[in-house]
Amino acid sequence: MTHHPSPAIAGRETDLHSLLQNRKPIWIQHTNLRLEGISSAFACALHMHQPTIPAGKSGELVSHLQYMVENQGEGDNHNAEPFAQCYRRMADLIPQLISEGCNPRIMLDYSGNLLWGVHQMGREDITGSLRYLACDPTMQRHVEWLGTFWSHAVAPSTPIPDLKLQISAWQHQFVDLFGEEALQRVKGFSPPEMHLPNHPDTLHAFIQALNDCGYNWMMVQEHSVENLDGSPLSQSQRYLPNQLVARSSTGEVTRITVLIKTQGSDTKLVGQMQPYYEALTLGQQPLGSRNIPSVVTQIADGENGGVMMNEFPEAFLQAHRKAMHQNSQEDSGQAQTVAINGSEWLELLEQEGVKASDFPAVQAVHQHRLWKQVGSCSNRETVDAAIDDLKASNSGFSMEGASWTNNLSWVEGYDNVLEPMNQFSAAFHQHFDQQTAEDPSFTTSERYQQALLHLLLLETSCFRYWGQGTWTEYARTIHSRGQTLLS
Repeated sequence: MTHHPSPAIAGRETDLHSLLQNRKPIWIQHTNLRLEGISSAFACALHMHQPTIPAGKSGELVSHLQYMVENQGEGDNHNAEPFAQCYRRMADLIPQLISEGCNPRIMLDYSGNLLWGVHQMGREDITGSLRYLACDPTMQRHVEWLGTFWSHAVAPSTPIPDLKLQISAWQHQFVDLFGEEALQRVKGFSPPEMHLPNHPDTLHAFIQALNDCGYNWMMVQEHSVENLDGSPLSQSQRYLPNQLVARSSTGEVTRITVLIKTQGSDTKLVGQMQPYYEALTLGQQPLGSRNIPSVVTQIADGENGGVMMNEFPEAFLQAHRKAMHQNSQEDSGQAQTVAINGSEWLELLEQEGVKASDFPAVQAVHQHRLWKQVGSCSNRETVDAAIDDLKASNSGFSMEGASWTNNLSWVEGYDNVLEPMNQFSAAFHQHFDQQTAEDPSFTTSERYQQALLHLLLLETSCFRYWGQGTWTEYARTIHSRGQTLLS
């Protein structure tokens, strides 16, 4: 781990690209599961995030967690330490279950902001626990880390050239903290807010960036995708891997495997381990010429709200204990319901000869209507015209993407954040793209990395999620400092 005042977000692009391409199956080497005899499974993920804000004692960039610690009298800042304990507690819960004879699984999604923030704070109790979960050989069977955007940006309203920068910055941060072997095990991606772009060019660029950065699969919200004929996913389809097809306005096509996050965003689903109890009601189902287990996939914030802070630990322990008890009843004659992680499931399927081409094909929501409107002549102009026509004729049509917070627009009413963000992004690329193309090592320079840091931070979703006021002022401050760096 490198000790420096700035996060490790760039400088190793070539090395990491080589490290993460054409990776061989990894999870199959550690798993103690076999598909035969498994009727269903549950795959749970915890999402953790704290934004970086210009609110230190002298206006410096600090983690919002640090701000909570230093300003206990504001709002719910008294929860700072309970939040901090949420970030490290899986390092206690997983070993406890293993010692009891259980076979636990969990997927972890930590924003780059949070990983840097706890390091900034000197919270080695948290960083050390996360290092144990990422690096300890015993944990490699039970804990899967998921990649994400470094600063918790929402993909549909992030400038297209910055999508790959966000993805790569997180990989830089993770490898700096936990090493190359740990990063090689990160094969799945968790988009912030489960926000999936549905504009053809944004989605295509997003999926292409994930493929370029070595990711094998992504988690998506069920209502953010549709079948190729525009129909919603079937009940059984939600428990299978699907293949997301991303077609650009000019006809280029790329694909990635997706696991479907079912139902809504209520943390009670994971907080009370609903995925386990739902999995108990499911069995194997056909995929191609085989029968495979149905898997309930779910993610929730790992710290927000009383349920996750207080009820989740015991519910997590209880669900795995019940699974162990049920599966140990040899005379029951019942197939097992087990905990599983995403990459583990996909590698087990691959071992049985199931290919990605066997998965049902899906696309982003509303794209069936768009392509029908576009017709046979597809280019940027005809796609833009079709979008305008559909918006004018049907208020339910949108190209803002879909997320687990569909009652909230990440665009409407935020011109005072989005316009500076887009302007700064354009200025950043105008300043640096030619230099980095001519000399890739330029990304190691302090000037580039400081400008990149401010660009990534300006795209943080929190500066829009919490409405106008303090948070949009944070964005204005970051934009002003970024502009100064460029000039």
